[in-house]
Amino acid sequence: MSDEQTLREPEERPGPGKGGAEGSGGEETAAQRAAGDEGAAGEPQERADDDGAATERAAEDRVANGRRRLLNGLWPPRLSRAQMIVAVLLFVLGLGLAIQVRTTSDNGALRGARQEDLVRILTELDNRSQRLQDEKRGLESQRSQLETSSNQAAEALKQTQQKEAQLGILAGTVKAEGAGITLTITDRHGGVQADSLLDTLQELRAAGAEAIQIDDVRVVADTYFTQGADGVLIDGHKLSQPYVFKVIGNPQDLEPALNIPGGVVQTLEKEQATADVVRSQKIVVDALRPSKQPDYARSSQ
Repeated sequence: MSDEQTLREPEERPGPGKGGAEGSGGEETAAQRAAGDEGAAGEPQERADDDGAATERAAEDRVANGRRRLLNGLWPPRLSRAQMIVAVLLFVLGLGLAIQVRTTSDNGALRGARQEDLVRILTELDNRSQRLQDEKRGLESQRSQLETSSNQAAEALKQTQQKEAQLGILAGTVKAEGAGITLTITDRHGGVQADSLLDTLQELRAAGAEAIQIDDVRVVADTYFTQGADGVLIDGHKLSQPYVFKVIGNPQDLEPALNIPGGVVQTLEKEQATADVVRSQKIVVDALRPSKQPDYARSSQ
């Protein structure tokens, strides 16, 4: 029995091949387990990369959406009625300020004027004020003479005759002479228009001219200038070159009024014309206007 058992025991032991097979099977299982462990370790890394890319895309989408919302909020503009009214008011205010600044700049010609020019302008203003004061005193003196005269009727007749002579000069029905100036305008290039001559006449009147004659036409209250096809016309009469103004008045007031900065003389020079002013102690204005009787007005006396 013991010998048989001894002989059988070697047969029941696994052979080297079987053990080798089992051993190689065990080695493959470990390799697979190691590969599985590496795969399991790589999956979280890939998942983390995917999560980071998704986060970046989400951030980019939020930025793009924010830009779109900003653009949509800015354009097209959505204004309420109150905002529109405020915008219009601000525009009108800005326009008014711009116009005022431009007007102030245009009228600021005196800023660059010389001291003697400023003194001349101030003297002219003082002379105008003095003339008005003299006229006021004359009227007050006439009223006082009428009130204190023993023969008020004779005094009234005397003043009426004096007034008639003055009105005859203004109406151009009587001749006049006195101190004044002669203004000669030479326009070789034809740049002087009717409006320039009218401005000259208005400046002379404002300076205290009492009687004016242009060429052979007596200037009165209703005198007018027109621009014709072949030149300037005054009261329908064509003026010939040069234009000669005979003006009766205070020469010390008339000449500076024409020579002030930006005045008549400088304006004519810009139009390539020349203006010569000559003072005289005797200017004769002999052009007359026919006396016209009013159609409806009658004296109340």
